[in-house]
Amino acid sequence: MGIVISLIVTFWAGYLIVKKYKPQPVLFIAGLALMFLAVSLGLGTILPAKESTGLVLFDAFEFIKKTFSSRAGGLGLNIMAVAGFARYMDHIGASRALVKLTISPLLKLRSPYLVMAGTWVLGMFLGLAINSASGLAMLLMVTAFPVLVSLGVSRLSAVAVIATTLCLDWSPSDTGTILAATTAGVDPVEYWVKYQVPVAACVIPVVAFLHYFTQKWMDKRDGHVVAATDLVTVKGDENADKPLPPPFYAFLPVLPLVLILVFSNLWIASIKMDIIKAMFVGLAVAMIIEFVRLRDGKKVLGDIQVFFDGLGMQMANVITLIVAGETFAKGLTTIGTIDSVIVAAQTSGFGAVGMILTMIAVIAVCSVLMGSGNAPFFAFAALTPAVAAKMSIAPVLMVLPMHLVASSARAISPITAVIVVSSSMGGVSPFDVVKRTAIPMVGSLLVVIIANFALFYR
Repeated sequence: MGIVISLIVTFWAGYLIVKKYKPQPVLFIAGLALMFLAVSLGLGTILPAKESTGLVLFDAFEFIKKTFSSRAGGLGLNIMAVAGFARYMDHIGASRALVKLTISPLLKLRSPYLVMAGTWVLGMFLGLAINSASGLAMLLMVTAFPVLVSLGVSRLSAVAVIATTLCLDWSPSDTGTILAATTAGVDPVEYWVKYQVPVAACVIPVVAFLHYFTQKWMDKRDGHVVAATDLVTVKGDENADKPLPPPFYAFLPVLPLVLILVFSNLWIASIKMDIIKAMFVGLAVAMIIEFVRLRDGKKVLGDIQVFFDGLGMQMANVITLIVAGETFAKGLTTIGTIDSVIVAAQTSGFGAVGMILTMIAVIAVCSVLMGSGNAPFFAFAALTPAVAAKMSIAPVLMVLPMHLVASSARAISPITAVIVVSSSMGGVSPFDVVKRTAIPMVGSLLVVIIANFALFYR
């Protein structure tokens, strides 16, 4: 009975999210409904007796309170600090300076499609410092898109490449990475170095190759003539009139990443540096440089509000989504669905590999339908430690492919933010764009899965 109820509630929640209902309240309501039904039907309890409030109705909200408290102070603060810093970097123009500086060497390549493939590879590495897929795409649409089109690449090809530049959320400061590492019980830097980087090293050359040949073939099929033209205009460039800061500002977005990697077990372990401290150090350095350049203390101190606004936005959008996802996962656990699925898998010989592939498939489908990688990953990530423990595998083996597949699969959805934004700025249809992104992203999904098993599964 628990499985039937879970399927009905899950389908209802998924339907509402696909229909553009806000995912947080939907997941909260679904999780609470599952918890209350579980208790009413005698299928489970929400909290252990020693943690209970004394009233079942309040126990569910006690769980939400405790989850909010734990997430806001640890994981949440990490995510908020990263977002605030990224917003400040964008505000002072440092992110644009980084993109413009790194794009220049690509122009030395003779082939327009090699420049295009190189832009995608560059975007993947820029994603280490610029963690927002939409934010990075907007920067590249302003800087790289006009160049690509002027070299002879079609608008559709240029948009498809730029919209997929962060198809792997693989930065140690990325919100998904922080959540995945926390869920797997691994330090974010260790998670990045030992697990994400080896998989990304397999994915990047494959997707670059697929983009090169896919876009070239589809341009030829559509009758596109490769010929140099004048620089094109881009819609929606809000910062077009703002002057770029000095070129050395390009180092500022990278500074926290450098600090995190240098002061770690990889290099200098005697000095402790975490993500939050790295972001605040980077912020302080940027503010000092801004003051020296502008000589306007009032403006520099006023601009810090951008950082604080970034903190608040992440609390409102990401932290609430994580807690909502954990509430939904708690409901599924309370009603016994997860235990039933695991038992069924074990008795049928499904095994650990089958469970991993099932979770990956669920995440991939949900990412395409919802137009979001975070929503399904945040909803199901909380389940992985319990599932992995009962399957006798390390949680990271399940979390890693789920995390990376979610970010790749969203680039196949015509309703995901990065596709919509890039298409709008490029003046093309998002449905036409995903026809161009499908082959490279399916390639990314397959390589992620194969690399996960080949490199780590024993």
